[in-house]
Amino acid sequence: MIKFLLELFAYYILYKIVFDFIIPVYRASKQMSKKMNAFQQQMQQHEQAHQQATKQQASSAPKSTSDKDYIDFEEIK
Repeated sequence: MIKFLLELFAYYILYKIVFDFIIPVYRASKQMSKKMNAFQQQMQQHEQAHQQATKQQASSAPKSTSDKDYIDFEEIK
């Protein structure tokens, strides 16, 4: 009878450990992994959009090096 109660208690402890600790930790880690992947994809899309915008600005900007853009250097003593 005592052996049966000890086994029942051991099963109860095992049940509590599995369903109150292991499964929630597994679900949380899986959820965090999904959120991290989504964040990384969002950052990659943002970076690609930024690179495309930079390329478009660089190609549309006139590349002239005239004397108007030059400021004379004066040495201050």
